[in-house]
Amino acid sequence: MTEDTVFMKIIRREIPADIVYEDASTIAFLDIRPNNPGHTLVVPKTFARNIFDIRDETLDAVMHTVRLIAPAVRNAVSADGMTIIMNNEPASGQIVFHAHVHLIPRFSNDGFGHLPQKQYVPGEAASIAEKIRQALA
Repeated sequence: MTEDTVFMKIIRREIPADIVYEDASTIAFLDIRPNNPGHTLVVPKTFARNIFDIRDETLDAVMHTVRLIAPAVRNAVSADGMTIIMNNEPASGQIVFHAHVHLIPRFSNDGFGHLPQKQYVPGEAASIAEKIRQALA
């Protein structure tokens, strides 16, 4: 686990970023490769790789910042809606291995659509639900 991520360099002001918000625990800045204008990242200042190792209080701070700035991002770009997503591990699309939440302004005609959906085969949902309950026990 490394703490020398591009996000830590932004936090330390070693590389530039278009910062839109900062407090003692989090920083928010524009994504340099946005899906839509206004695409913002909310990042904890305390390093965590992703959802699987982030401390509860750190995640609470990140989500507080997400809730605080989401309306400002939406209003600033006159978006019709917003997708809020956190990718965790490469299979989900995580590229920078420092926990972060994407606030992606959405527009009715942006062409992105929604994530594809699948159907469970009979009995599959019940089996998976039981496995999740066992993992939580």
